[in-house]
Amino acid sequence: MAQSKIELIPLIEEPQQTLSMHPKKFSLWLFIASVVMIFAAMTSAYIVRQSDGNWLEFDMPPMLWYTSAIILASSGTMHWAYWSAKKDNLGSLKIAMSLTVLLGIAFLVGQYLSWGELVDQKVYFVGNPAGSFMYVLTGLHGAHLISGLVFLLVTLISSFRYKVHGKSLNQIEMCATYWHFLDGLWLYLFLFLLLNH
Repeated sequence: MAQSKIELIPLIEEPQQTLSMHPKKFSLWLFIASVVMIFAAMTSAYIVRQSDGNWLEFDMPPMLWYTSAIILASSGTMHWAYWSAKKDNLGSLKIAMSLTVLLGIAFLVGQYLSWGELVDQKVYFVGNPAGSFMYVLTGLHGAHLISGLVFLLVTLISSFRYKVHGKSLNQIEMCATYWHFLDGLWLYLFLFLLLNH
């Protein structure tokens, strides 16, 4: 009798654990997806307009090679900062974050100087669409990089206030994700412009 009662009780299964993500990280990924769509649309428009003809041929500014090296180096220092935070090496964290900020500023200065090199070649924002696209693509990336620098500065200040460490990695993880994304986006744009100018 007792055995039949046991058989009648249905087994209750434990609910499966759902994948979860911090809401701020989810928002960051949505923002990154929207930026990818903007640049995909811009580079598609570039190819379509270039195929119409009346396209100015000009040399890529040599400064863009230097800025590409600078942004790659900044990705390395950002990774160093993340691993320093993870290992609670707060001295290295501050140095690495400071270097990343300086390299980000150097990148923006280099991009501005590359516009000067375009002007020296008589490539202007107004006039031929080839020049217009060059300024818009590099300027739009520069605007996003400024937002990345603001994020870096906020994280740098947090690291000096000991709010970034091995048990509090959310902010630096998001900062590193966005900064690496901006670095990868620039490398994509640079290769795209090299192959299609």
